[in-house]
Amino acid sequence: MKSIQILLEMASQVKKFVNIVQSYSFEIDLRSDRYVVDAKSVLGIFSLDLSKPVNVEIHAEDEEFDQCAELIEQLKEFAI
Repeated sequence: MKSIQILLEMASQVKKFVNIVQSYSFEIDLRSDRYVVDAKSVLGIFSLDLSKPVNVEIHAEDEEFDQCAELIEQLKEFAI
C-alpha cells in the first residue's frame, strides 16, 4: 500500500481528483481521521471534513507498480 497526503479545497478539485482515480482498476481509499471512503465516490469524499488534509491510500499489487507511480505523479497537484 502506498499513501500520499492531499488537500481538496474546492468542488472542482474533487471532480478532477475523482476523474483521475476512476481510470485505475486497483482500490483507492481516502482516510480522514477514523473515516475511510472510496476515493472513486464523489459523495463519499464530500462526507469527509475537507477543511484539512486527507490521506490517499493506494492498494496496488506489485505488478501494478508502474500504474501506481503514474497515479502518484498525477496526484502531485493536490499534494501538500
